[in-house]
Amino acid sequence: MSTLHVFDMDGTLLAGTTASLEIARALDTVPELVALEARFTAGDLDTRGFAQALHRLWRQLTPAVVADAYATSPWLSRIDDVCADIRSRGERSMVITMSPDFFARHLLNRGFDEVVASQFPAPPFAAPIDPSLILTPADKVRIVAAQSDPCVAYGDSMSDAPLFRHLTATVAVNADKHLDGLAAARYHGDDLFEAYQLGRTLIDY
Repeated sequence: MSTLHVFDMDGTLLAGTTASLEIARALDTVPELVALEARFTAGDLDTRGFAQALHRLWRQLTPAVVADAYATSPWLSRIDDVCADIRSRGERSMVITMSPDFFARHLLNRGFDEVVASQFPAPPFAAPIDPSLILTPADKVRIVAAQSDPCVAYGDSMSDAPLFRHLTATVAVNADKHLDGLAAARYHGDDLFEAYQLGRTLIDY
């Protein structure tokens, strides 16, 4: 039987930042984004409301801006090596993120087998957003539960908590103390391969 390795993106593969923040920097909309994040943290916005607000905020977004934001983002090191090692063992890798798919899908070029993200209209936005296509933390559990293979999850924040409660093989990557307490293993550093090696100890017997 194979194994599926499931990675969060924001704060996990991305070191100390999010796709939304990196795009906001490129568009000079960081203050507006920070205000939206404060509303999200306070519970005034859920993931779908947050996505709709981004859709309104980023009217000037283009594929070129997204590509530049992705390329200049601070990624953990050795992502490609992790994907290559997983594939060499006949296993699979997947990214599940609530962030926009137009950013996250660039990760397919790093070797991930699948990227599942919130679906936005292609930038520049000519169509309205469909709230039903915006992922929530519970969707991470739903997506993983539909897989036939055993799973190892790698995440950093409380949005990963439902998935960490669902699985037994979990690695907290640069996580806060709340998710650390739910994880089977914990990693703090800038090398994804080291976090992945911890994940392997949970499945290699």
